[in-house]
Amino acid sequence: MGISYVEFEDEAGITRRYRKHVNGRGLVATTAKVDPTAFVDPKAYVDPGAEVQRAAQIGPGAWIESDAIVAERAVIGVNAHIGRRAVVGRNAVVGPYATLGEGARVQNGARVPRETTIAAGDEYHASTQDLRRLGLAA
Repeated sequence: MGISYVEFEDEAGITRRYRKHVNGRGLVATTAKVDPTAFVDPKAYVDPGAEVQRAAQIGPGAWIESDAIVAERAVIGVNAHIGRRAVVGRNAVVGPYATLGEGARVQNGARVPRETTIAAGDEYHASTQDLRRLGLAA
């Protein structure tokens, strides 16, 4: 049986241990909480203390930083970066190459366009069209 984890040294010189997630084989820190129904691409990373909930999808090259939350059925695009303590709401979509700063929030059902940057502490709201797609607006 092969090694079931990988170790990295972070910027502070602390060794962090990551395991391969059962659904997708992406690298998940041993102290992160990722639901078994979530998909984590083999080229994606989920850092310590982060949480990825039921049926969420983390795309290739995506990076979920410490203490961030990706809610159920949210989709994180290719090479997207979710900053420390950021929150991505239920059914939200973060487009490819998008970046969420520390503590940024994406509202339930919102669609963040590709290459968009949401500054630290800012909130991105769902449009009327996003809410219609979810059956939440007239």
